[in-house]
Amino acid sequence: MDRRVFLSTLCGGLLAAPLAAEAQQAGKVYRVGYLGNSSASLEPDLVEALRQGLRNLSYVENQNIIIEYRWAEGRYDRFPSLVADLIQHQVDVIVTAGTPGTLAAKQATRTIPIVMAVSADAVGAGLVDSLARPGANVTGLTTMVQELEGKRVELLKNIVPRLSRIAVLKNPANPVMAIVFNEARTAARALHVTLEPVDIRAVDEFENTFATIAKARPGAILVLADRFLLAERERIVIFAARQRLPAMYPYREFVTLGGLMSYSPNYAEAFRHAAVFVDKILKGAKPRDLPVEQPGTFQLVFNLKTAKALGLMIPPSLLARADEVIE
Repeated sequence: MDRRVFLSTLCGGLLAAPLAAEAQQAGKVYRVGYLGNSSASLEPDLVEALRQGLRNLSYVENQNIIIEYRWAEGRYDRFPSLVADLIQHQVDVIVTAGTPGTLAAKQATRTIPIVMAVSADAVGAGLVDSLARPGANVTGLTTMVQELEGKRVELLKNIVPRLSRIAVLKNPANPVMAIVFNEARTAARALHVTLEPVDIRAVDEFENTFATIAKARPGAILVLADRFLLAERERIVIFAARQRLPAMYPYREFVTLGGLMSYSPNYAEAFRHAAVFVDKILKGAKPRDLPVEQPGTFQLVFNLKTAKALGLMIPPSLLARADEVIE
């Protein structure tokens, strides 16, 4: 063979190989599983934040990425079957929207990467070994900040200075509730406030739960972060209003419905940032090599109309710190 022809053929092959690989990669359609706690109608902002994050990274649904949505409809016992279905559909990565779903996904697979768009205490719940070195196949974002629950109790005390007893609404089906409640109780003791836990894990328990709170006559309500409780936010807000009870909520969605106030991480930003983890994993990164991140911003939201209805005055210093004031 002529030497020039040989070199031309060799160089052409060397150049064509990476180009072919690049074209093959460009033509790949990734499949992402989304494990939601409630339903599409109750988590539209969070889902859209994730999709926006993916679009920002050049992923277009039904072109180079397909998202398989699965919804627990507030029933955490459904997670194992939903995860099994995602595994059967051979998803490349699973995005979870809370601790119960993440635990179910981790128990079901040790090979498919799992990205937590939001979780409570990722280390305490056994989801990762540590934030810096997650281990196994789980990474993403955790909203657990040591002072978060204490800050919520403190804000409630600032609004109701004579507050001495708070009913704490929590879902015992969520495995991190015990951890979160202990954090709140530690802070409450320092403020000379007693916390009285009230458990609820299903819709048909609300009547008895509300009767328990009404009979106890606490000075306020603290709702712990849980997606089942978020899904049932309307009935919780209505109950607090009827009982004329100030309430601190873990999501701003409660306040837009008429709740008094909320203090929370910016969940939309967390879901948007989860796309960055998905992108890195789809490009070959291992979850164990991606440190878990914590929220950088928090949102304080007040509803002045509700405060007025309860006869409460929110201190100007707190209003000045608010990220959103609903009038």
